[in-house]
Amino acid sequence: MDAKRFKAMVVEETDEKKYLRKITERSTDDLPDGDVLIRVEYSSLNYKDALSATGNKGVTRKFPHTPGIDAAGVVEESAVEKFKPGDQAVVTSYDLGMNTSGGFGRYIRVPSDWVIPLPDAMTLKESMVFGTAGLTAGMSVSELQKHGVTPDSGEVLVTGATGGVGSMAVAILAKAGYNVSAVTGKTDQTGFLEKLGASRVISRDDAVDTSKRPMLKARWAGVIDTVGGPILSTALKSINPFGAVTCCGLVASPEFEITVFPFILRGAALIGIDSQNYPYDRRVEIWNKLGSVWKPDHMEDMWEEIPLEEVDPKIDLILKGGVKGRVVVKL
Repeated sequence: MDAKRFKAMVVEETDEKKYLRKITERSTDDLPDGDVLIRVEYSSLNYKDALSATGNKGVTRKFPHTPGIDAAGVVEESAVEKFKPGDQAVVTSYDLGMNTSGGFGRYIRVPSDWVIPLPDAMTLKESMVFGTAGLTAGMSVSELQKHGVTPDSGEVLVTGATGGVGSMAVAILAKAGYNVSAVTGKTDQTGFLEKLGASRVISRDDAVDTSKRPMLKARWAGVIDTVGGPILSTALKSINPFGAVTCCGLVASPEFEITVFPFILRGAALIGIDSQNYPYDRRVEIWNKLGSVWKPDHMEDMWEEIPLEEVDPKIDLILKGGVKGRVVVKL
């Protein structure tokens, strides 16, 4: 087919460690090889997008580049039988928006095994309210359940609770019947978290143990940690016998101090969450749950919608921890 011209955010490296973001015109001829061409209707803003857009070489190695690790839209061209023009589809993580042109452009071209059919009970916009954050939260809840953490087991702690993954985790756990405690540094957002389903909101300072004791009083049946650092250490030291802790973030710190005692005296499980390379069949399972049994009751309170032209200032804001919930980008 003839090449299509389209609008996209492009990040250029203008000098060593200097980057320029701009909205410009691109062509589908500029896109990488792939089985499926998708016209993007919605994307979303994630912390990893902000890292890519500011030149973090641990995320994106080559510039110019279009970020956007999430995309939802309509198939326009397909070289595989599984997808046909007109199908609605979702692409999140893998290499999208990292070193493959991402969802901050009107078109993406990707391998077919990155593409998830849009769940029946979900709209394209709703899929981007979830995005990688919702997938990561859903994976975390699934792992807790696999380790025997049920609503009857006791309280479940969510850290970084006003962020994308954290707010989704609070809402999904509440929907599934869990008693949720939420940690946040934004104490003015207590009402927001309670509306999502948190039964208790804990300040960031109160979630960090400074005593240096190797163990603390058992308190949590499970933990979904999105921040790392000393909050993760404290949560591990406070886990109930045979409880489970999932770990998916590092905004507080990629390092944390812990002894072996929570593992050998309480049988604690620490589970890493990697949404980028999550197996396809399990990914589909999580997406279908997000569209049905895990779909939060108050999704309208969890997101804001912006056009592509308003992404730039939000990038700086999310890096400072100033974004609440999810930001959906309308292409």
